[in-house]
Amino acid sequence: MRIELDEPDRDWTVEGVYEVRPDLYRIPLPLPSDGLKAVNVYAMRDGDGLVLIDSGWAIDEARAVLDKALGALGHEFADVHRFLITHVHRDHYTLSVRLRREFGNHISLGIGEQPSLRETADPDRPPFFAMSTKLHRCGAVKLAAEVGAQPREHDVSDWEDPDEWLAPPTDVALRTRTLQAVSTPGHTQGHVVFVDEGWDAMFAGDHVLPHITPSIGLEGNVAHSPLRDYLQSLQLVLSLPDRVLLPAHGLVSPSVHTRVDELLAHHAERLDAMAAVVTDGSTAFDVAQRVTWTRRGRNFADLDVFNQCLAICETGAHLDVLTERGRLRRSETDGVRHYRV
Repeated sequence: MRIELDEPDRDWTVEGVYEVRPDLYRIPLPLPSDGLKAVNVYAMRDGDGLVLIDSGWAIDEARAVLDKALGALGHEFADVHRFLITHVHRDHYTLSVRLRREFGNHISLGIGEQPSLRETADPDRPPFFAMSTKLHRCGAVKLAAEVGAQPREHDVSDWEDPDEWLAPPTDVALRTRTLQAVSTPGHTQGHVVFVDEGWDAMFAGDHVLPHITPSIGLEGNVAHSPLRDYLQSLQLVLSLPDRVLLPAHGLVSPSVHTRVDELLAHHAERLDAMAAVVTDGSTAFDVAQRVTWTRRGRNFADLDVFNQCLAICETGAHLDVLTERGRLRRSETDGVRHYRV
């Protein structure tokens, strides 16, 4: 594996080490069973070692690619003196935990992730509890029961606590530079982005992605209003100086603000589209089946079961924001939320 310049027209998922700036590199790691195909880990030289933003998923394929990539940089796993993790999803967090057991690396994570991390690590908590809870609330009662009956798919030991809980906004002092951790809840409650003023760049995790809209509230703990949190976090990012976007999925882009504007416009359109199909007593499950999904405009029935679950929960988050804004009214019966104009 050799170091190449990060070009704006390449396939971002291709294995390699791509120089974004001198001493800053993008390393895509594989996600074999994930539609996103890859996750970007960013490596920065810091003194005689490295700092990594996110770590990848704790699978053999990702570890092998990261090992080769660090070798191309003249380093090995023991030289990573710090992992800065944007959020606690498995493709960002779990490989850092596995590596720490062997090499003693230091892991930092936003304090807002603590409830979800603890719940995901609890062996006595029913698998997919948060998802099944939200599906029931959205009116997909049968699907909620089916999801709740699924066996556990993860090793709870991969969700050990970090070495350091970050409490944003806060400075993160490294050996040769300082980053700013900024709280951006929405995708998860404890999601953070890291700003590097020297590079005029934002490590955005899954908060701002260049080609897709992040899922909202996809975590072990049930957020009160994840879309409201997400929209407020986007506005917060707009209030900061515009910077180069270093996303977790996709190529580096020249402007965070440009993409944030697009995301805000997208959600405004989705709010209008969902409000337009609400009839008296509609559930989120009902509404999800009346709108189209993905950039291809797919029907709900054409989605696989996992993406149907995401679509239903996303719909519920949009309907709750419409309720908070006074555009809809909401009632609840037997734990199921119903909406009316």
